[in-house]
Amino acid sequence: MLAAMPDSALSPLSAGGPALRDSGDACPGTLRLHRADDGALARVRVPGGVLSADRADALLAAAGRFGDSELHLTSRGNVQLRGLDAECGGGLAELLTAAGLLPSAAHERARNIVASPLAGLDGSPPVSGWLSGLDGLVCGSAAAASLSGRFLFALDDGRGDVDALGADVTLIAAGDSCLLRIGASDEVFRVPGGEGPRAALLAAEAFLRAARDSGAWRVKDLPDGVRADLVRTVGAGAGPAVHRPRPRTATPPAPGAHASTSAISVDVPLGRLTSSQWRLLTETARRYGNELRLTPWRGIVVPGPFAHDEAVEALRALDAAGLITAPDSPWTGVGACIGHPGCAKSLSDVRAEAGAAVGPVGRLPVYWSGCERRCGHPHGEWIDVVATPDGHRISHVRGERRDPRTTVRNGDPARLAAAVAEARAL
Repeated sequence: MLAAMPDSALSPLSAGGPALRDSGDACPGTLRLHRADDGALARVRVPGGVLSADRADALLAAAGRFGDSELHLTSRGNVQLRGLDAECGGGLAELLTAAGLLPSAAHERARNIVASPLAGLDGSPPVSGWLSGLDGLVCGSAAAASLSGRFLFALDDGRGDVDALGADVTLIAAGDSCLLRIGASDEVFRVPGGEGPRAALLAAEAFLRAARDSGAWRVKDLPDGVRADLVRTVGAGAGPAVHRPRPRTATPPAPGAHASTSAISVDVPLGRLTSSQWRLLTETARRYGNELRLTPWRGIVVPGPFAHDEAVEALRALDAAGLITAPDSPWTGVGACIGHPGCAKSLSDVRAEAGAAVGPVGRLPVYWSGCERRCGHPHGEWIDVVATPDGHRISHVRGERRDPRTTVRNGDPARLAAAVAEARAL
């Protein structure tokens, strides 16, 4: 039980806890804008990806008033606003605070929580209680304000989808209890379901103590011995240990209708939504469940329920608007960073190149990166296409293993498209 956790190891940090990473963590938020080549960028955290229709409207208003009117989905189910005026911070914060999207200025970059998008919709258990509980605990913890903008919580309904995303602290539904995973450890700890959110917060605070000397941003960044000690420390205060390796790959919700139309799902080409597409999604949500769920795979689930004909008509309208509504779309599994000209570090316009190379659906997803940083890349198994000064390097990634396949020199787009298609068919 959590009550057995050693006070010295897992009690919450004091309000005067360590001010970790005062410099170096440049992860953007809504109060700390990032300067990009296409203007300033704001990243709005949306815990669990869950948005009411009204809050979705507020994001659209912010994009139109301050930015380029488009909304960009991230690999954590958050929203980025681009093309912002660097001086818009005060007005943007005021708008988002009024909409309930910025409950704590001190914690806005720490609210990194992904959740199974179909939880509670297709027979799986809901995780909404965990989500609201954990978000409230994070925003109420003085210590949690020191978490890096890269630190990630995951709430998995038991299907393994977000458990596979490499979070730092993961809760997994398991009947009336839940399993707590720290980093990529194969050992998880059983805790009562109602205590899951607090167990997750305590684990994150234990990480902060473990990271004092190393300055690590994430569990995987800790030295091996320190990471092992962290898992043992958390386990000493939790329930029995269970051997449960993390899934190698995640299975995103397929585009289309789910569980006899309890929800519909769409994917977003390259994660980029026009104002009209976003408005259509919001209007669809308002007619049915009044909720959107942004997925960590740059898609959106709209909970219903829908009558069969309603689901067909909604998907038809979303398809006509340019969204992915069926698994056989050539855009399925294709992702890319913002690339040139939006990013000064990018060596290529990888979004245009990804579009030019779109072809038959491949077995493996593919991600195009304009530089070695690979911002927003997926997890698990995928095909990695990275722009280099001379061309593009294509690799097959499986977890921590990266197998180079070929390099295609600049000036040969047909060969590049063929090489990517071949790699995806592995």
